[in-house]
Amino acid sequence: MEEIFEILGGGGIALLVVAGFILLCIYKGVRIVSQSEKHVVERFGRLRTVLGPGINFIVPFLDRVAHQISILERQLPNASQDAITADNVLVQVETSVFYRITEPEKTVYRIRDVDGAIATTVAGIVRAEIGKMELDEVQSNRATLITTIKALVEDAVDNWGIEVTRAEILDVNLDQATRDAMLQQLNAERERRAAVTRAEGDKRSVELQADAELYAAEQAAKARRIEAEAEAYATGVVAQAIKDNGLEAAQYQVALKQVESLNALGSSQGSNTVVVPANALEAFGDAFKMLKGRA
Repeated sequence: MEEIFEILGGGGIALLVVAGFILLCIYKGVRIVSQSEKHVVERFGRLRTVLGPGINFIVPFLDRVAHQISILERQLPNASQDAITADNVLVQVETSVFYRITEPEKTVYRIRDVDGAIATTVAGIVRAEIGKMELDEVQSNRATLITTIKALVEDAVDNWGIEVTRAEILDVNLDQATRDAMLQQLNAERERRAAVTRAEGDKRSVELQADAELYAAEQAAKARRIEAEAEAYATGVVAQAIKDNGLEAAQYQVALKQVESLNALGSSQGSNTVVVPANALEAFGDAFKMLKGRA
């Protein structure tokens, strides 16, 4: 070592010291920050600046990097808290929150335990919001509730330089007594709906039966009306014929019917002998005369 000092002499040693000091200043003054981080720089214990991603320069020996903060999105551990709804039902709500630090200078100087502070804030907001809603609303309006909780948490943590990226309600659990009561209510509601459905079915069946009977009565009445109209028409035709042709036409029609009746009686099975009244012969004679005359 003494030989080195003798070779370099006093000027060489000073040069080495200066070179070492320059290297040390470069080491202390140049800071390379990764894309996923931000560095908080202090000067004599006070905030000096925040270094972003890339190469940065600070004043050696005066400035120092006090905090290296990750700006990646973080997830709080899933948390469960009890809450009471507006209709006095005790529920256990499981939540999860995602956030990231956007302003490290606020986070490091305004809050010590970020995760704990956010978890406490979320728990209070969840209890307050669920207390405004009934159980059915909590179950059916979960998306709206999540949006409201996220907005309120963002407002609460804004001064901490934090952005809440997502808030989720993972589950809403009920105690066993409440579940049993809800199950009984559900079964009763199902029975009521089934009874209503059966009653409506019976009512519809009676209505359809009544409609069928009414339709049958209407069709029978229509048939009777048509038959009566036909008889009235036939009577009118006969009356018109009598009016036009006189009594002879009526006698002709009567005689013709008598002949047809006797003919049908004689042609029936087992009819070997036909008893004809005495006045029937006269009717035959008249009918044949009329037929002959018309022919």
